[in-house]
Amino acid sequence: MDNNTTSKATTKDSVTGSCLAIIRQAIAEPGLIHEAYSRFHGYSLRNQLLAMIQCVQRGIMPCPLATYPGWERLGRHVMRGQKTLVLCVPITQAQPETDDDAVREPADDASRVFFVYRSRWFVLSQTDGDAYDPVDVPAWSEERALKHLGIKIVPFDHLDGNVQGYATPEGNVAINPVAGLRHKTLFHELAHIILGHAKDETVSRSVREVEAEGVALFCCEALGLEGSVYARGYLQHWLGREALTEVSAQRIISTAHRILAAGVRRNLLIPLPGDAAFARIMQEKRVWCFLSR
Repeated sequence: MDNNTTSKATTKDSVTGSCLAIIRQAIAEPGLIHEAYSRFHGYSLRNQLLAMIQCVQRGIMPCPLATYPGWERLGRHVMRGQKTLVLCVPITQAQPETDDDAVREPADDASRVFFVYRSRWFVLSQTDGDAYDPVDVPAWSEERALKHLGIKIVPFDHLDGNVQGYATPEGNVAINPVAGLRHKTLFHELAHIILGHAKDETVSRSVREVEAEGVALFCCEALGLEGSVYARGYLQHWLGREALTEVSAQRIISTAHRILAAGVRRNLLIPLPGDAAFARIMQEKRVWCFLSR
């Protein structure tokens, strides 16, 4: 092996080591869990099936459920002419009915509980609101990245509104229109696809989530987008007391590099995970915010 090859290998190992240190430092810093993961009530399986049947009968897409006031709180409005969906609600004599989103659980004293059907819910597809706004920053284009990666954005049809997004078996991405941070969710789901998480049953759920959110963290920081503190909180939640392995860290770095490189605009450069410039900027500034010139 000549001196040039040895030098390149040494530089690569140094950059990788710096990136690993950056990931571990980020995990150690305090993070938060976004409130978007708990906005919607957790409806029972019975009521989910009941809502799904009504959606199929009416020819509307099954998706997250909320009451009229609930959708207004999320910045969406029920479209004119839409009919409410019916769910089964437990009622107790000592507990008056409310008009909130929750379907109250029965009290311990079963003798005082009876069930009634109430018509007050609407699904997401019955509402109108802000359309999905693609990530479009000076140095990076979502449209360009998706084209290069061969991935499409498809309609969100999950009944659980607390799900921010998901990757489909066909290799596409669905983003919840009321997701807390749509761009972070996009990076997270793109990572799931690129890393092949849906096809590799040997990878645990916690490892899949840690790797995907690590990619989202890198992408948010590289593009100067909001969400780092919530990405750290999500990482810490799924890691628990486990340590991030070197294998996962390297997968995070390479996947973030691929996503960012796919959407970089011409004549504009951003330091990418795995590059010497990336590690140097991180070491010099000792912060998690960087952007290209």
